[in-house]
Amino acid sequence: MIFGQGLSLDTFSKASDLQKRLLFTIMALFVYRIGTYIPLPGLDPAIIADLANRHINGGGILGMFNMFSGGALSRMTIFALNLMPYISSSIIIQLMTMVSPTLEALKKEGETGRKKIHQYTKYLTIFVASFQAWGISLFLMNIQGSPVVIGNLFPVIAVPCIVCGTLFLVWLGEQMTSRGVGNGSSLLIFAGIVANMPASIMNVLEQGRAGALSPFAVFVIFAIGFAVIAFVSFVERAQRRVSINYPQRQAMRAQGRMMDSANHLPLKINSAGVIPPIFAYALLSLPIVLVSFVGQENEYVAGFMDFFTRGGAWFSVVLVVMIVFFSFFYTAVVFNPTETADNLKKAGGFIPGVRPGNATAEYLDYILTRLTTVGALYMSFVCLIPDFIRSQFNVEFLFGGTGILIVVGVTIDTISQIYTHILSHQYKGVLKKIEKRRR
Repeated sequence: MIFGQGLSLDTFSKASDLQKRLLFTIMALFVYRIGTYIPLPGLDPAIIADLANRHINGGGILGMFNMFSGGALSRMTIFALNLMPYISSSIIIQLMTMVSPTLEALKKEGETGRKKIHQYTKYLTIFVASFQAWGISLFLMNIQGSPVVIGNLFPVIAVPCIVCGTLFLVWLGEQMTSRGVGNGSSLLIFAGIVANMPASIMNVLEQGRAGALSPFAVFVIFAIGFAVIAFVSFVERAQRRVSINYPQRQAMRAQGRMMDSANHLPLKINSAGVIPPIFAYALLSLPIVLVSFVGQENEYVAGFMDFFTRGGAWFSVVLVVMIVFFSFFYTAVVFNPTETADNLKKAGGFIPGVRPGNATAEYLDYILTRLTTVGALYMSFVCLIPDFIRSQFNVEFLFGGTGILIVVGVTIDTISQIYTHILSHQYKGVLKKIEKRRR
């Protein structure tokens, strides 16, 4: 049985280091799932379940964040915020590097600067998590039919529990990255999303069995789900390869001292990843959260809430605009055409038919603009599909568009790292055999 190109399961069984890494990753995910069921102290579980059914499990913005947390938000556990404060802090710090000369200088210092920036990110995570945990505790205390059973002491207990839960997940993600397989933080979010899949599938099948959905509608929902996953997998692996020539290497190849190899600069269609939809949803959720503290008795407030209801026409328009904006903005953060052109010029490389320097930067910017436009429209399309399914069939999609992007992206990255580990094990085996023959 073939695992990959030239890789068999027999080779996988001999890669002991990879097996240890996979076992550590599985155990860490098991610990994470246990934590999503440890409730905050001082809450009535029955009332919490009722609040979740009315405000979270019905979908919407809070439903999406509950999906990221693996259901921890609806159960009000110590992992209720999951890694969202850390992700928000990471994005803010990355954006600040564009306007802060100090952070920009740290970014250029290499590993030392990276560690300092990571430390600042943790400090900001504590602040963001504390603020959000405080807001959750106040909301639970002031809502009609409050589930809080210990009175005003609840915020004093709940805020440290939620903040420590988030920090523990940050630490666990770091351990998974260094001692496991794949990116730890991404795998934790991936596990939370996938954990909701069985319940979503059973919900669709149950509605089909009860007659709420026709067999054809059930088939269409699953067919769309598989088609979207295949489409996302194709686009996430798609690249625009810009050919690059190095005159010195070409001369060495001509003299037979170097094997011929393709040199190119890979540019992804979706360079920004899942950051644009996450940022867009986060901003669109702010008015809903703020209004929920004020109340919806006023007709103007109720109309304002209807405007920001997920799935509405205006909500969809604003969502697409924000995704497009953040796609271009974040792509500009992670890829600098001028810097790339300068690095190519210093290394003696050039793009065939394009002059080095400013002309190369303009050419790369032109290509990246077209790719980002396609990537932004692609992300908008994927994020609007769940809303279309909900409006047409009155049923929740298997998981949101952002969830699909995360699941597919993490799966591709993890499989790629497993492949790399096995390939490295094969090379080590070949080198050992060569060394034995020399002896």
